[in-house]
Amino acid sequence: MKLKFQKDAIIEGLQKVQSVVSPRTTLPILSNVLFKADQKKLWLSATDLEVSVRTAVEAQVSKSGGTTLNARRIFSIFRELSGSEIEMEADDKDVTSITCGSSFFKCIGISEDDFPPLPKFDGGKTYTIDQGVFRQMLEKSSYAASNDETRYVLNGALLSFRGDKLTVVATDGRRLALVEQDVEFPKNAEAELILPSKTINELVRTLGDEGELKIQATDKQVAFEFGEMLVVSKLIEGTYPNFKQVIPAKSEQRIAVEREGLLSAVRRAALMTTDQSRSVKLTFAKNRLEIITETPDVGEARETVPVKYSGKEISVAFNPEFLMDPLRVLESDEIFMEITDELSPGVVKTDVPFIYVLMPMRVS
Repeated sequence: MKLKFQKDAIIEGLQKVQSVVSPRTTLPILSNVLFKADQKKLWLSATDLEVSVRTAVEAQVSKSGGTTLNARRIFSIFRELSGSEIEMEADDKDVTSITCGSSFFKCIGISEDDFPPLPKFDGGKTYTIDQGVFRQMLEKSSYAASNDETRYVLNGALLSFRGDKLTVVATDGRRLALVEQDVEFPKNAEAELILPSKTINELVRTLGDEGELKIQATDKQVAFEFGEMLVVSKLIEGTYPNFKQVIPAKSEQRIAVEREGLLSAVRRAALMTTDQSRSVKLTFAKNRLEIITETPDVGEARETVPVKYSGKEISVAFNPEFLMDPLRVLESDEIFMEITDELSPGVVKTDVPFIYVLMPMRVS
């Protein structure tokens, strides 16, 4: 393998793939990035056997071939080089020479034959959706996924392709986020996929604002292809809980509130909470919301936010972080809170197909 490429291009390419490389692994090949040169491109691949990522870098290839090099080390070398054009050559013993300006490095790699191959998706189900739309769906829901390893099936998000809609759902048992989007696909392509959180993080990091995203799925794996990026992931096996039964059919009171104002007020009130006392009390009265935090040995905070509401006075307490999570990622200027009483779940909705269900905390 022998080729030339630009420093900025190779750094950008490695940044797209190296995050899946585990810093601790018993298999040395999993610490490496696969460099594969063919015709006019250099393909970079990395994997931890759960998630695999591949992208392409423009290059002048004079001899095709491939090798694998330690991801962290080769990224550090490229980043520190002072020139803009890099020459790279690997021999048949996987010794790679790197030349850039006055700098020269010789790196010992591992054969590309030892690198785990990407799976095939022949006969799988295929869907297409806009990159930016899909990324926003993940951003608006994935924060609600569980990180409790004993509830493995909740350690990600459900992608439900049913009835010409894609529904993305995440829950940890204390809150649930759901977002929907119309998507065209054949009736026989209906499926439910549980996507691991690590894969979601990779997609949120690398998906663009626009352009087509192609999704291919089998029973155990899924591939996301966009531009020259390919992200392949194992799916979480198991049955996702019936999320529809935890969404309240109706609520007693509906309050309209300005999203940014509520987020800022809750953020300030949360400054007076502790890990042992992690709740803020919301009291809704006519056209007014009062947010109160009272923490023993710390102090108290009070915030008042104008709202559109004319019902009875009602109080409910929530975990402030859980309340702020959807407010951070939603784009609507105005959100709607639906409250029944201090013991029933609260619901956040917007003018788009989005629902957030949050279990209350006990009001002292």
